[in-house]
Amino acid sequence: MPELQKRKSILPRVAILLSIILLISSVSVSNGFVSRNLPKRNSLNDIVLRGWFMDEKASSSSKVQKPKNFVTPEPKPLQIPESTDLGRFTRNSLALAARLGVGAFVLGWKIDTIFFKEDDTDPKKYCLKLGPFSIRDSSSVLSSDDPAAVPRPKEPLILYEYDASPYCKRVREFINLLDLTVEYRPCPGARQGKFSDELYEKTGRRTVPYLYDPNKDQGLFESNDQIEYLLANYGPVDTSTYDRKALWPITFEGFSIFTNTLCAVLLGMPGGQRQLNARPDNEDMLPIELWGYECSPFVRNTREKLGTLCLPHKMISCSRGSANRDKMVAKTGRFQVPYLVDPNTGVEMYESEEIVKYLEEVYTV
Repeated sequence: MPELQKRKSILPRVAILLSIILLISSVSVSNGFVSRNLPKRNSLNDIVLRGWFMDEKASSSSKVQKPKNFVTPEPKPLQIPESTDLGRFTRNSLALAARLGVGAFVLGWKIDTIFFKEDDTDPKKYCLKLGPFSIRDSSSVLSSDDPAAVPRPKEPLILYEYDASPYCKRVREFINLLDLTVEYRPCPGARQGKFSDELYEKTGRRTVPYLYDPNKDQGLFESNDQIEYLLANYGPVDTSTYDRKALWPITFEGFSIFTNTLCAVLLGMPGGQRQLNARPDNEDMLPIELWGYECSPFVRNTREKLGTLCLPHKMISCSRGSANRDKMVAKTGRFQVPYLVDPNTGVEMYESEEIVKYLEEVYTV
């Protein structure tokens, strides 16, 4: 029995060691990768008072304009455009499989009906139409009329991260699981871009992910601590409504880090470098609004581009069972992701490939 326990304790270490070997070619800095003497951290109150969280910077962002002769692309639901890189799409799909579809469903996902019928007297609601079926789904634990049962943050949380980091990815997946809206601030390779410099100036560290909750003036390093914090503060108050063991693909650190690292290598270490021709003032732009979820192969291309361009973006989680799907239908009359709303130019658009082209044209020099 002692020998068995010893073996179990070694497994997570072996998984993390393999992850380090796979990431050795990058310059990433994540939880526990680097240890050094760090300067004294500023207090979070000082950070807020000095305008760290972009209230002042956003108002002074450089002006950008939508491309000349820009035409909003026609949305094409459940279609793969001819311009899609099928190899890349396949790799995105393999990454989804490697992570067992984590982030595709909210906590407590359930099917309400497979024959949903819209009533003209009621607000339109999302349903997935497949032939004779109209599937309506939701969450058995997050969909509550009592706001005290599942607390929601009044202001979006802020996460300093970059795409390829396995630690950042597991936190983003957990954010989708709890159906939270979070503002992402890309720090390519953890050491590049203004957001990384800003993080170092205020905390003395460049370690990502770093989560800041403006609702509670709370800042956290370490992905495990962030996951526990999110669950304790924005998960169901009644913990008996869900089985914590079902969270193991994320909470089992050895498995999640190893498989997320494999995904990053498969996808070519996205977000590891700031795009060379990215506008130098991209970090000063107003946060772009992106509707989607972490594991979607279509959303992934847009997320990667936003990250390499160092554009702050507010991600509105739309995993299956999310209440935000109804909000999109009420807002636009349809559901399709990715859906991008750019407050810097006034552009609103669907279609992943077209969004990437738009971002390239507007936010590069």
